[in-house]
Amino acid sequence: MIKIGLISDTHSFLDKKVLEYFDSCDEIWHAGDIGNHEVLDELEAFKPTRSVFGNIDDKTIQSRTIEDLVFEVEGVKVFITHIGGKPPRYAKGITTKLKQHKPNLFICGHSHILRVMPDKERNLVYLNPGAAGHHGFHHVRTLLRFDINNGKIENLEAIELGKRGRA
Repeated sequence: MIKIGLISDTHSFLDKKVLEYFDSCDEIWHAGDIGNHEVLDELEAFKPTRSVFGNIDDKTIQSRTIEDLVFEVEGVKVFITHIGGKPPRYAKGITTKLKQHKPNLFICGHSHILRVMPDKERNLVYLNPGAAGHHGFHHVRTLLRFDINNGKIENLEAIELGKRGRA
């Protein structure tokens, strides 16, 4: 079993509460729009971190991350990208990538809207942790935390960090 902390859209701000909520996690996955290298440095120093870059991330972040991340963990094939849309209306090019990679778990950010839903047509679970930073239209900053155990996603939790705005 592996415990995952899922975050996105930090936009150069990492709330210290994230580290508290992710303390029991084995890995952190960041779904893009990291914002600056300090956020990535802090996450990587805290826990093993897998991350993709988003549309606001500069060349420094892009050189340390990747646009699309595909891997398998605990019997679950995972595909993470930043701009993914949502079932059944995925962003341009995503449907082709989903057909190519055939993930069990598809993760994206970008929308700043926390969303968890099945895509029965593609036999996958869609996760978007919302936004953990202060920039954007969202009202509440959010995260997801879950376990992957022998091919199953378990103990999924939506976590609210507080209202968007300056800390």
